[in-house]
Amino acid sequence: MERALGRNSSCSIIIIFPVSSLQDLLMYLLQLVQALKYENFDDIQGGLEPGSKRDSQGLSDDSSLDSSQILSGSSGSSTAPQKGKEGADSENLEQDLCTFLISRACKNSTLANYLYWYVIVECEDQDTQQRDPKTHEMYLNVMRRFSQALLKGDKSVRVMRSLLAAQQTFVDRLVQLMKAVQRESGNRKKKTERLQALLADNEKVNLSEIEPIPLPLEPQIRIRGIVPETATLFKSALMPAKLIFKAEDGAMYPVIFKHGDDLRQDQLILQIISLMDKLLRKENLDLKLTPYKVLATSTKHGFMQFVQSVPVAEVLATEGNIQSFFRKHAPSEKGPYGISSEVMDTYVKSCAGYCVITYILGVGDRHLDNLLLTKTGKLFHIDFGYILGRDPKPLPPPMKLSKEMVEGMGGMQSEQYQEFRKQCYTAFLHLRRYSNLILNLFSLMVDANIPDIALEPDKTVKKVQDKFRLDLSDEEAVHYMQSLIDESVGALFAAVVEQIHKFAQYWRR
Repeated sequence: MERALGRNSSCSIIIIFPVSSLQDLLMYLLQLVQALKYENFDDIQGGLEPGSKRDSQGLSDDSSLDSSQILSGSSGSSTAPQKGKEGADSENLEQDLCTFLISRACKNSTLANYLYWYVIVECEDQDTQQRDPKTHEMYLNVMRRFSQALLKGDKSVRVMRSLLAAQQTFVDRLVQLMKAVQRESGNRKKKTERLQALLADNEKVNLSEIEPIPLPLEPQIRIRGIVPETATLFKSALMPAKLIFKAEDGAMYPVIFKHGDDLRQDQLILQIISLMDKLLRKENLDLKLTPYKVLATSTKHGFMQFVQSVPVAEVLATEGNIQSFFRKHAPSEKGPYGISSEVMDTYVKSCAGYCVITYILGVGDRHLDNLLLTKTGKLFHIDFGYILGRDPKPLPPPMKLSKEMVEGMGGMQSEQYQEFRKQCYTAFLHLRRYSNLILNLFSLMVDANIPDIALEPDKTVKKVQDKFRLDLSDEEAVHYMQSLIDESVGALFAAVVEQIHKFAQYWRR
């Protein structure tokens, strides 16, 4: 799909997204929902059914949105299925973006799931409501049209609508529960006990035994409720909850639910990491990345996939070093340093992948607590509160590579370290070839309320573009990457105190 997007009519961005396949559409949906800001708002409103500006719940133009209202209202129409503007047969290249997204979502429940949550977050963004009421109203109209289209569909489409409403009710209940836990006085243990007690009280809360609904974070998984006795709270200031969902098939699915946090920046970064992973795999380069799922369900809360892992800081505290951790969980007499060669290979590749990706995205505030390690050798980053070169600490190194990471490979003289460097060059060259796509995605996010983009929206694309060094040939780009690694690593291994480079302090929290 090729589309020219006018920004305030002063210029246009030509975006070329090959969104013919469902997978592509899902991959770029976050940006396509943002691209609605550059569509004709009158056309979007014109697609509404007559009389629908005030649905049966009394949602009028100027009312602030209670998320579940639009879907729970009947939209004044419960007639038999009919083909409207969003109907299945109306899809063609001349369609406006809103009609295109809604008509595709009505045919696929996964797409419908993400479209709903991406648009709901925009509808609930109070900053947009105050700063740009027209954009806020546009997103309300998109949601109204989506609701109408679902209501006019066949039985399976109407079921999708009722499941989305049930998801919203579930999330609203979860938010009320988290608020009650946060109000509880006392320490984390006391709050955890309160959390478990509330979850177990199905009369009051109704979260532990529910009719199966798709999990908003991963709608292919249908959940039957939360296991109360397994719920815990993390140590951090906002005390996010780790919740274990019972899936319909009996499997257990752990997630993190954060309340009091805007997850949209993390959501964007994880989407870009996931895309980069797909692009690298397309080039037969699997760098053992961990693009865990993140979904903002409002500007104040959301879900994150939980990946069983240990912070590197904890690995060092309990095992002394990364290699000891691997020897404990994946010993091998034949492997390097007594470690399974597969685990070491995974570790080296994941270090390379994240070094290049965090460099391109300008990820800051790295310390050994937000660097995680799995028993299978995967290293990955969490917490993307600082991106695009922003960092709370002075003089951040260009490559986020700690001394402990290099020692985990066997040090600077090791074969594994040389392999790490090689993988960095290869990944950088591949991603440079996809720079247009990546930059286009960022260009569509400049008006999204994402903190580190909102600071300097006009410079966002340039910040990422500069990292790609598109002025250099491939050969020069490899030399450039070599110098970045040397600059970052050389600093960490300075032998004499006076020689300790400016970056050495960075990893000390």
